[in-house]
Amino acid sequence: MFNFFKKKSPLEKLQQQYEKLVKEAFVLSKTDRMASDAKQAEAAELLRKIEALQKSH
Repeated sequence: MFNFFKKKSPLEKLQQQYEKLVKEAFVLSKTDRMASDAKQAEAAELLRKIEALQKSH
């Protein structure tokens, strides 16, 4: 019920940031392909960090 008091783990923060980048890349893909590719590259790097963090736990 009071989940908004709970602090997010580093993994949850990274996952939320990844989802944001993927959405931005999708929106940009309709107008600016180069910017979309840059966002996708950022998202891919973030995904590697997420996977590494998951493996360490």
